[in-house]
Amino acid sequence: MRGNTDRMLAMIDHAVAGSAPFLPVRLIVFPEFAHAAPVYAEARELAEKLAVPIPNEHTDRLERKAREHGVYIQSGSMIEQDSAWPGVVFNTTCLVGPEGMLYRYRKVNPWIPYEVHASPHDVPGYDRPLFPVADTEIGRIGCAICYDWLFPEAIRQLAANGAEVLARVSAYMDPWGSAEPMNWWTTINRARAIENTAYVVAANQGASLEHYPPYSWPGGSQIVDFDGRLLADASPGPGERIVVAPIDISALRHERDARRGHAMLAQLRTEAYPVYAAHRYPPDAGPDQPQLSYDVNVKRIDAAKRAADDLSRRGLLVD
Repeated sequence: MRGNTDRMLAMIDHAVAGSAPFLPVRLIVFPEFAHAAPVYAEARELAEKLAVPIPNEHTDRLERKAREHGVYIQSGSMIEQDSAWPGVVFNTTCLVGPEGMLYRYRKVNPWIPYEVHASPHDVPGYDRPLFPVADTEIGRIGCAICYDWLFPEAIRQLAANGAEVLARVSAYMDPWGSAEPMNWWTTINRARAIENTAYVVAANQGASLEHYPPYSWPGGSQIVDFDGRLLADASPGPGERIVVAPIDISALRHERDARRGHAMLAQLRTEAYPVYAAHRYPPDAGPDQPQLSYDVNVKRIDAAKRAADDLSRRGLLVD
């Protein structure tokens, strides 16, 4: 982890110096698991071998770098332990700025069945905001991690909480990455920007098969404006690249204020969607939850699918 953090600090220096004659870099976003990959199949192993508390030496170093350059840094994610929830591990990213740590975001939608860290949504008694947003001098910033973005509700909640810039901290792998014919990466980034009238700053891992078989990551980090325009794109990947583009918060605020059409946040017919009235996942939510593992996740997914099918058959999803 120290070596990865060393590299991140060097890339921050490069981004600031390389863009200094052209654009002042104020926000820097790193990909998911930039600090450490979750290479264990059970939550117990993650807790024993990889999990760290937050704040820690890595977030402290990022804070010092943020003060040095006057920038905001959305960290790569790391596996986190919190003494408030013994035995639970989270996939966590932090926003730090010159004033210190502004929030930590814990992935609400782990990529199940493979990811065995917990969703804070599933933890009994969890009492912290699921979708925090920081009001900074460069705009209101919120973040969600990788698979979260396949759930439009998660990103919509960030926007409803005030986010103007949506950071996507991702390890989005092939074949769903930035290459055609699928290119889910670009499709989702642009759709979430349009749906929420927000900028998207999306950082993706760019790692070849030899680094972490059986998967590879195509990179393709992007910056998208509030109309879905692709402002910067690191494709084709993989490999390390730094992409920079201007974010005009005043233009975004004008658009949100002036629009009548395409003002989706104001035009939600919330009562029209009874699908959200019934609990879905995890199907066995309660105080006594088993230690997470691949096998436990598979059983929960199957149970949730059966419950959803049953609701559909009984017509409970139709208003």
